[in-house]
Amino acid sequence: MDQLREEMRAELAALDLALPKLSWLEIAERGRNGPIKLSDLDAAPEPRNLRRLKAEVRSRWGTVPLIDMLKEAVLRTGCLAAATSAAGRGDLAPEVLAERLMLAIYAYGTNTGIRAIAGSAQNDHSEDDIRYVRRRYLTTELARTIAVEIANATFAARERQVWGAGSTAVASDSTHFGAFDQNIFTEWHSRYGGRGVLIYWHVERKSMAIHSQLLTCSASEVAAMVEGAMRHDTAMKVEGNYVDSHGQSEIGFGITRLLGFDLLPRIKRINKVRLYRPAAGEPDAYPQLMAALTRPIRWDIVAEQYDQMIKYATAIRTRTASAEAILRRFTRTNAIHPTYQAMIEVGRAQRTLFVARYLRDRDLQREINEGLNVVESWNRANSVIFFGKGGDIATNRRDEQELSVLCLRVLQAALVYVNALMVQDVLADDDWAQQLTDADRRGLTPLFWTHVAPYGEVKLDMTSRLTLSG
Repeated sequence: MDQLREEMRAELAALDLALPKLSWLEIAERGRNGPIKLSDLDAAPEPRNLRRLKAEVRSRWGTVPLIDMLKEAVLRTGCLAAATSAAGRGDLAPEVLAERLMLAIYAYGTNTGIRAIAGSAQNDHSEDDIRYVRRRYLTTELARTIAVEIANATFAARERQVWGAGSTAVASDSTHFGAFDQNIFTEWHSRYGGRGVLIYWHVERKSMAIHSQLLTCSASEVAAMVEGAMRHDTAMKVEGNYVDSHGQSEIGFGITRLLGFDLLPRIKRINKVRLYRPAAGEPDAYPQLMAALTRPIRWDIVAEQYDQMIKYATAIRTRTASAEAILRRFTRTNAIHPTYQAMIEVGRAQRTLFVARYLRDRDLQREINEGLNVVESWNRANSVIFFGKGGDIATNRRDEQELSVLCLRVLQAALVYVNALMVQDVLADDDWAQQLTDADRRGLTPLFWTHVAPYGEVKLDMTSRLTLSG
């Protein structure tokens, strides 16, 4: 913890030194309004060529059915190989199994149901055929594996000159899905104002989801954030996690510090945040920050409980306990627990370090804001793809609910993968590449659907392919 204390000193000293020169920040006594006054970010320049780029994609490939996006991703990545090779005695040909699996994934991922897909599909796969493949092969584990493989294939296919260097940060947030009243898993959510369940997404900076979780409305978003950052199983190495106010807490800051990645929140009431002192006996240190400073961190408590805190963090890292189970022990109802008190102190130190850096670094503020905008865009795409039954989850079975969410993730991952290849093909033309400004490249994303047809008759034709390089 000596390193954490020194980092606190450095960040507080840097903020104290820089404060008089920061036009966007004031720290002074303001009573109920809190000591910190942080101005909003200026609007970023508007990307002017991205709409033309999307129009060019549509001009080259036309309106592409969503099922063709899924088919192209499956054929290029080979993500169904594990399932088709496990067909057993050979009574079902691998290519037939692959087609029926894709139809089942499409049925669940769009929430239209197998009956609707079988009734409109231009092939010989009956409703009973698809339901059999769903029961026999399409498990939540398989759907999760498919989503991970498409994500890894996307990371490998991205060209650095188009998308920039690979990111090590993800944004995470929940979205609310309606559920029928008779669903025993359904709860009323006070913030979203409706019955349903929560889906918690982890989406990296270039719009690829690396993890998804089905949660109750009362579940801890902090625990879900930790779970996804640690157990996403993709090739990405997560070193930072953007969240909104609901995904952060003092305990969250403490546990992420011990787990070795940065919690990077957009704190709603940052004006009232208090900065803790790194050590006692330094009343005149950081004079510019005096209005926002409070008591020193109790490092003696941290030292006494250090081994216990490491034990809990190791249990999460090695998957011997879930983040939800661990963090359930660390609540205000258990405030006298000595390890809870120590974890809170570590969290307060880490949050002070983060807030001091956040307040003086305009680029970090913009980075977090842009990261959270990415996950908001992902949530908007949910309503476009998961359109069946009004977007409500109808089943009472937990495994069916989770499968629907994972199949939705597979469809969006396929959309992002194919769109990334399309954009790269367009920008391979030097004339197009030279037209993009810095603002265009900053806003460039493969998550768009103006050229995609998610609705209508399902025609799965394995003989036709999209013309793509890469």
